Amino acid sequence: MFDPVLFVFLNRARNQVKILYWHRNGFCLWLKRLEAERFKTKPDAGDEAIELTVRELNQLLEGIDLWGNQPHKVLTPRFVT
Repeated sequence: MFDPVLFVFLNRARNQVKILYWHRNGFCLWLKRLEAERFKTKPDAGDEAIELTVRELNQLLEGIDLWGNQPHKVLTPRFVT
């Protein structure tokens, strides 16, 4: 059916990514929200769809700018409220 496709969505602020995928008998949703910074996307992408390889998606989730090669800063929380 939908295997092995991942549908990846970024919000306008580019600080959240949602990944929708099919798993056996239903859709699963995975969410990652950044506390600081933004996910790096193609500068001229706008709202158009882009295709990423598995490697590129992993790099995007790790915070690497695919077009500038700069990673996100690692945050170490001091406490949780």
